[in-house]
Amino acid sequence: MSDQQIKDEILLATLNHVPFDGWTQKALRRGAKDAGYGSADVARVFTGGLSALAEHLSSYADRLMLQKLEQEILENMRVRDRIAFAIQCRLRLMQPHREAMRRAAAYLALPPNIPMATRLTYQTVNAIWYAAGDTATDFNFYTKRALLSGVYTSTVLYWLNDASADGAATWSFLDRRISEVMKIPGYVARAKGAVSRLPSPINILKALRKPLNRSQL
Repeated sequence: MSDQQIKDEILLATLNHVPFDGWTQKALRRGAKDAGYGSADVARVFTGGLSALAEHLSSYADRLMLQKLEQEILENMRVRDRIAFAIQCRLRLMQPHREAMRRAAAYLALPPNIPMATRLTYQTVNAIWYAAGDTATDFNFYTKRALLSGVYTSTVLYWLNDASADGAATWSFLDRRISEVMKIPGYVARAKGAVSRLPSPINILKALRKPLNRSQL
């Protein structure tokens, strides 16, 4: 069995404990035990501890999203619809673990983890743009990712607190955000100004910390 498979098994088992134990070593130990692994296995595959676990959660969700997108026919969709669909796929796939995702987001919002949170957000939006067929290599490459970082992060925050049926309110929120900053045509002309008006992904991540007591993380 590959290390990735071992990490996936430990991650999924750990996510079941996170809502009760927080994003903690206790949850990780319990998850590893449930998955049939010991402390030596955890130390080997998650050398960075809880940070490595959070990083693997993000990459796992990205991987599931891309696998789902590969099964869909996106060619007939507008680019903005492909992007919205990709974000929906990622969030729907993680819906069973939404409370664990909330705890992971709160962990990533802690000051020492902000650089990692920013990097993981970039990796996700980069994967979404490529899946949507983006081939830009100029200024647009960076602008599109900056735009989508704000859209994606604010949508995740909304989703974490959404009590509507089947996430209907989240999808409506997502559509409004994309309409505001990713209108095509005319995208390039608006890009620089739109970036300056976007909410900061870092500020949004910080907001996630407020509902939770840090002792619960």
